[in-house]
Amino acid sequence: MSAETRIRLLPEQVINKIAAGEVVERPASVLKELVENAFDAEANAVDVEVSAGGRKLVAVRDNGVGMSRDDALLSVERHATSKIRDVDDIETVATLGFRGEALAAIASVSRFRMVTCRREDEAGTELSIAGGKLQDVRDIGAPVGTAVEVRDLFFNVPARRKFLRTHQTELSHLRSAFIVQALSHPAVGLSLKVDGAEALRLPPAAAPLDRIRDLFGADYTRGLLPVSHEAAGVRVTGFVGRPDLNRANREEQFVFVNGRAAGAPLLSYAIREGYHTLLPADRHPCLVLFLALDPAAVDVNVHPTKREVRFRDPGAVRDAVIEALRRALGNPGRPDAAARPAADLSELAQRQPAGARVRIADLPLLRTFSYPRLPAAEPAASAASPFPAAAPPQTGRPTPDAPPAPAGRAPQPPAPWSWCRVVGQIGNLYVVLETEDGFVLMDPHAAHERVLFERFLADVERGQVASQSLLLPETTTLAPADALRVRQHLETLRQLGFGIAEFGGDTFVTDALPACFAGAAPAALLRELCHELELAGSRGAKGRWREEAIAQAACKAAVKARDHLRLEEIEQLVIDLARTEMPYTCPHGRPTLIFTSFHELNRKFGRE
Repeated sequence: MSAETRIRLLPEQVINKIAAGEVVERPASVLKELVENAFDAEANAVDVEVSAGGRKLVAVRDNGVGMSRDDALLSVERHATSKIRDVDDIETVATLGFRGEALAAIASVSRFRMVTCRREDEAGTELSIAGGKLQDVRDIGAPVGTAVEVRDLFFNVPARRKFLRTHQTELSHLRSAFIVQALSHPAVGLSLKVDGAEALRLPPAAAPLDRIRDLFGADYTRGLLPVSHEAAGVRVTGFVGRPDLNRANREEQFVFVNGRAAGAPLLSYAIREGYHTLLPADRHPCLVLFLALDPAAVDVNVHPTKREVRFRDPGAVRDAVIEALRRALGNPGRPDAAARPAADLSELAQRQPAGARVRIADLPLLRTFSYPRLPAAEPAASAASPFPAAAPPQTGRPTPDAPPAPAGRAPQPPAPWSWCRVVGQIGNLYVVLETEDGFVLMDPHAAHERVLFERFLADVERGQVASQSLLLPETTTLAPADALRVRQHLETLRQLGFGIAEFGGDTFVTDALPACFAGAAPAALLRELCHELELAGSRGAKGRWREEAIAQAACKAAVKARDHLRLEEIEQLVIDLARTEMPYTCPHGRPTLIFTSFHELNRKFGRE
């Protein structure tokens, strides 16, 4: 074969099948592309129907603007689109689709039928395509909008069809794709029919929280906190789950960039940072976030399915997301606060002033509720106690005329309960509390960790870090790369309370440590610092590393699991925990509180 004939142009049909392999991975990909086209067509009602896990049918009908006969014919050609006109438009595209590949790719590997009609047309247009070959074009009576039916997906590509999973697996992917699209545009009404039976019907003009409730249920929304933050041209809104609302994977993390379901490595990093010290490393939060920024600042032309985006200023986006999450999580409020209307919340605030939220009611007098390890005449906490002396317990439930907080005092974040009563300890470990809505099991060690962590962190942020001199200065020799990072951030280390100086070469001498890290090995702390500097630069050194180090110090200083606690100490710990910004988890993400509602108890005892 001569050199002139070794390279040739591929036939259009082969090109379409190659493109289909990139755009159409499974039936869920078809649903995604067709629903996004409906959104771009300004539809406010979209109906989806699937059959046999999408193998036999994926149909999407909308009431959008529709297409003329000529536009309908062009829409199934490769790289034919109404979304952009020239190369500059790619940089500022605001629609969900723009590549002009989806319909052509889908039609090339299925039996494809499209019916479309504009409001001003007397008749609609019907196209029939099989395996990329146009079969028929004719006029047809049709409502305004577009309906697309995709049947027998991959019927002409047996190698692709055999890689499809079971009907149930494919249906699971279809449902997930439907949920993502439904969350991205809550103002659009959607319905999903599975094998002839209606599975979901979502009303139009819904608020984001209403749409989340319709999809996941009211109990789910009670664990959500509202997010609203804007910085450097990046607006972050939506809802994030309290730390106790977490999963073993990221399947319930929904992030939308300018209305597009998309991800990016820096967004995953920002979410991890936002929940740092709130969740264990192997758990992932549930959240629905909407990022809005200038379309010119987002590159959506990264992947054929547009599942990943890039940002012109990734640092600004990362910092905005981290700050938005931390602000939302820093003031979590009552567990069901996010799900209550604003009027209910203001009424709750009037009925339960801040000064009354951490009251401890009278202890019961019945012998069955006595504290066997707490002698009646035992004095208040001694000097050896890990807690400050507790204030005398206040009695009774909070009342509307409870005195307000003293003037000038900084407002306290809402407590996890409006009132509580210490019932006792069980298993020589866990504390039982009664609240207005149920009962709580508290882990004293985890709770004390959270209290100490926030105290230490507040000292660092106020610049009031106390340093403790070492009896003997310690020298540490680091690897060249680590030594360079430490050398570049000596000032940061000194702000954190380290007494550190260069000692020649890659050796450093440490003569003081932050007081909260007393007893730690300077060499180990420096090596840990180097690791964090490598991950996140100086921002990480002052942020994540500082929090991790303080968390370790709080863990060492907190009461131990089997320590005997007096009643006064338990009461003081309950009060201190209620005043923290995040009372629900320790700095390592373990729960401090496990709540069981009276509603759940009544259900288990058959009272409901």
